[in-house]
Amino acid sequence: MFFDVGETIVEESREYGTWADWLGVPRHTFSAVFGAVIARGEDYRETFQYFKPGFDLAVERQRRADAGLPEGFTEENIYPDARSCLKELRELGVRVGLAGNQTARAEAILKSMEFPVDVIGTSDGWGVEKPEPAFFARVIEEAGCPAGAILYVGDRLDNDVRPAQEAGLSTAMIKRGPWGYILRDEIVEGRCLFRLTSLAELPELVRDHNALVS
Repeated sequence: MFFDVGETIVEESREYGTWADWLGVPRHTFSAVFGAVIARGEDYRETFQYFKPGFDLAVERQRRADAGLPEGFTEENIYPDARSCLKELRELGVRVGLAGNQTARAEAILKSMEFPVDVIGTSDGWGVEKPEPAFFARVIEEAGCPAGAILYVGDRLDNDVRPAQEAGLSTAMIKRGPWGYILRDEIVEGRCLFRLTSLAELPELVRDHNALVS
């Protein structure tokens, strides 16, 4: 079982708030534009272009780091249902991983936080981003089992759920974060094995599902 990171494990409102501060715009204004970009089906990175045309995310990340204000997160930004869910799944004998579009810095932070998981993979570390098929091919490789035996859990229909389904994985959609509330696709959602409002629901659902198919 593999989990997306942003807005599945890590709550990102603080991180996006620091970007609003860096750009010198009110946080609520940044959030409003961010939501509008998502609702139009655009890449969230287009948000930055509204406030600073020509914005280069990689360059600005380095500028922030050089200024002593790097992107990052701490334990207080971890969703409160995340660790217990991961722990319970491991206790069920499930191989558990985190795999998301994250920077090398974020990967280092995740690894330092000692999550109860077997694998931590990121787009920077793997050299491929979701929703590319190669990302989910790497998930399958890391899982060490057939695609149909893997459950991928995420908040985004576009980056997580749909491409995972196309790769042959089972999926669980968690409704939280901006993408979880804004994006809708009943067909894709209908193909999910589980639809969640909290990760706390997942271990029991997995236990019951495995009992039925065993």
